[in-house]
Amino acid sequence: MSKVAFTAGRISAFTCPPDKAQAFLWDATVAGLGLRATPKGKPSYIFQSVIDKRSVRLTIGSPSDWSIKAAQSRAREFQRMIDSGQDPRELERQQKAEREAQRTLEQVQAVTVEQAWHEYIAERRPHWGAGHYQSHIDKIAPGGLPFKRSKDGSQRTKPGPLAALMPLELAALTAPVIERWAAQEGKTRPTSARLAWRLLSVFLNWCAEHPQYAALLPERNPAKTRNARESLGKAAVKDDVLTREQLPAWFAAVRQLRNPITAAALQVMLLTGARPGEVLTLQWEDVNHQWRGLTIRDKVEGERTIPLTPYVAHLLAELPRRNAYVFAAARALAMDEHNIERRSRKAAQKGTKAPKGDAVITSAKGHICTPNDSHARACKVAGLEGLTLHGLRRSFSSLTEWLETPAGVVAQIQGHKPSATAEKHYKRRPLDLLRIHHERIEAWMLEQAGVRFAPAQPLKLSVVA
Repeated sequence: MSKVAFTAGRISAFTCPPDKAQAFLWDATVAGLGLRATPKGKPSYIFQSVIDKRSVRLTIGSPSDWSIKAAQSRAREFQRMIDSGQDPRELERQQKAEREAQRTLEQVQAVTVEQAWHEYIAERRPHWGAGHYQSHIDKIAPGGLPFKRSKDGSQRTKPGPLAALMPLELAALTAPVIERWAAQEGKTRPTSARLAWRLLSVFLNWCAEHPQYAALLPERNPAKTRNARESLGKAAVKDDVLTREQLPAWFAAVRQLRNPITAAALQVMLLTGARPGEVLTLQWEDVNHQWRGLTIRDKVEGERTIPLTPYVAHLLAELPRRNAYVFAAARALAMDEHNIERRSRKAAQKGTKAPKGDAVITSAKGHICTPNDSHARACKVAGLEGLTLHGLRRSFSSLTEWLETPAGVVAQIQGHKPSATAEKHYKRRPLDLLRIHHERIEAWMLEQAGVRFAPAQPLKLSVVA
C-alpha cells in the first residue's frame, strides 16, 4: 500500500478509475489516514486501523469540509483512543446521539403553543364531547371571517381569547405572560376568558405529563397563579328562574310564538329540565311511545332515559317530521316578484345562482339553532326579561321544591351527577318510578300555568270474531 504526503493538489486531483468500485490514497504523515473515492461519489477522508485483530474503518468527512491538518488531527485522535483500549466507533455513536438529541431539543424548543394545542386536542378528542371539543377550537380561532348575520359582509368575527397566545413558543408561555393576557382579556370578555383560562390550565397539565414538552415548562402550572385568577374574576351566581306565579305569563307568551317548533322546544326544556343542546338534538328514534321514554344524549353519562310525559308527548305529536330531528329547522320563504328580482341582481353580482320562489332554507345541522332570540322576545312580552335558556333548567329544579320531590329523582331526570354515596352506588330508579314523579311535576306546572290539553288516548285492542 503506497503512501504519499497529502497536499491540496494531490487531494483535489485524486479520482477513482471508472473500472474500479473504489480507490484509496493513503497519507504518509499520519498512519491510518486515507482518502477514499468512488466513480460517482465525492471523495472523503477515512481512518483505518485494527481493533481486537479486526479491521475497522471510520469516515472522517469530505475534503471540502475538513482541511488536511484537521483530518490528520482527527486520525491521530482515533489512534490514541485505540492505543488506550477505547473504540472510536462508540465515540461516533455517542456524538451522533448527542447531535440528534440537540436537534430534537431545538425542534421542541421551537414548537409553538398552537402546534402543541392541536396535538393535545387530537389526542384527547376521543374522550370529549362535541361541545367541549368545539370550545377548544373556538377559543383559538384567529377571527377575521365574515360575520354570518352581517348583511353587507363588513362585520368580521373577533379572535378567540387564546388566539394571541398561539404564535408564542411553548417555552415562552410563562406565568407573567399568562397574567398579562388574563389582565387584558378580563377587562373585555371575562366570562369567555375564564373558560379559556380553564382550558389552558388543563392543556398545560397535559404538557407537563408529556415527555416531549415537560422540560419546557416549570414544575408549577404557569396558568394557575393568583394574579391570573384575580384578573379574570369570579363567575356571578345565576339566579334567573321562573317562579310559580310567573308560569302563566311565560307559557302564554311562548305558546304564542309564530314558530311552533321553537315554542315546543322551549316548553320541553322547562318540563324536562334538560340542557338546551340535549333538547335541540333530540331525534325521532329517541322517542319511545311504547314505553313512554325519551333517550337524551347526556354530556355527562353519554345518554340517559327519562319519562315521556303526557304534555311533552302531545307537543311532539303536533310537530312535522321533516328529517331525523324532532325540532327540525326549515322555514319557507315565499318571495314575491320584487324580492325575486332584487335577490337575482345580488346573485348575478356575486356569480351565484338566482333564488327561486318559495325557496326552502334548512339549517346545516338539521335542527333549529339555540332559540335565544325567540325566547327573549317571549320573555319581554311576559315581562320576564333576563330569563335565559339555562334558567329554564334551573326553574325545573326549583319548582320541584313545591312538590317535595326527592332530590335524587330530580337529579336523575336532569342528568346531574349523584352527590351522595347512596345515590351514586345503591339507588337505580327505573323509568316507571321516575314517571310517577315526573308526570306529577308536569301536571302541577300546567295547573299553575292554566294550560289545558286533551291527552292522546292509548289505542285499545278488541277481539274480532
